[in-house]
Amino acid sequence: MHPVKSTASLAVALLLSACGGPATAESLGTATDSAALTSAFSQGCTFSMTYQQTSSTSHPPLFEPVITRQASSTCPWPSASVVLAGSYSEPGLSIAANDLGVAVSYTYKYSPSGSSGVYLELRHLTPDTLSVVRSTTLYAHDAFRFSKVYRGELSLLADGSTLQVQGTKEGTIPFESGNGSNYIATYPDFFTSTTTPTVVAY
Repeated sequence: MHPVKSTASLAVALLLSACGGPATAESLGTATDSAALTSAFSQGCTFSMTYQQTSSTSHPPLFEPVITRQASSTCPWPSASVVLAGSYSEPGLSIAANDLGVAVSYTYKYSPSGSSGVYLELRHLTPDTLSVVRSTTLYAHDAFRFSKVYRGELSLLADGSTLQVQGTKEGTIPFESGNGSNYIATYPDFFTSTTTPTVVAY
């Protein structure tokens, strides 16, 4: 099956994905100019994804992903946003959606240490409340340490329920087949189950 890029039907995903760019130097600012914006469509509404940078005297800057539902004549709900847990590095962002829900991914560095691992966080959000109803993580390891998953571009396959994640990594993702620095992770029934993915490296 091939990823669906766009369609007139709301039952299939509209997907645009990109990685984050340089962040602003402000203590709190939405990085809409310096970070690529992603968007998708679900139940008559457009959802966009970007990140904001925060700073503190007690720790290095955090980069927090922000998902926003835009108000429009076709959307039955008002404008709203939700902020996800912040990363210690600028996140790569991706979003895909259809009438079953909104799927987002972002790279997540859990520590400011230069040697810390980078994970790929995936979330399923409901279109009406923006509540997170599924959280899962892709990570890689190399020998006895966590390694890095650099990005994860999302697409929904033609059946409308299978989520595909494609990106690059260091190390090995658990239970992957093949080998190489690229990967494809496939989540069947992503919006309606917690089935683990199949992962192919190449």
